Amino acid sequence: MKTDKTGNRRKNRKERLYIAYGSNLNLGQMAGRCPTAEVVGKAVLRGWRLAFRGVATIERRAGYNVPVLVWKLQPQDEHALDRYEGWPHLYYKETLKITLDGKRRAAMVYIINENAHPYSPPSKGYLETILRGYESAGFDPGILYRAAGESITAGL
Repeated sequence: MKTDKTGNRRKNRKERLYIAYGSNLNLGQMAGRCPTAEVVGKAVLRGWRLAFRGVATIERRAGYNVPVLVWKLQPQDEHALDRYEGWPHLYYKETLKITLDGKRRAAMVYIINENAHPYSPPSKGYLETILRGYESAGFDPGILYRAAGESITAGL
């Protein structure tokens, strides 16, 4: 058994890396929903694009990149995210390989069950929530605006 910061014994917790690309980039929102989650770094999903089907998702697409925050989750954080993301009905989980601090790591990401959800733009409030996350992470907001614009014409 390991000990925590206070010297108390604890069982090994199953921590998991999680890739955030949408509203969970927003630090305030994540602090309220997942108080024990920690940002461990930034990464880029190469060959993926940000898209909107009312809510954010990612899709494999050559020539695109998606900046992401990588969080370390405790089990209770993942359970809270499962509820928020509507897993398994709205989003499913996939494990992707990312490069974090020069090392390849496996991390979980939520991806929308796209067949049931057509492309559509995000609400203004939802887009602003994601934009605050982009700004605090230092990501290019042009990627976000491009995705929102493409969601209007993607299904045509």
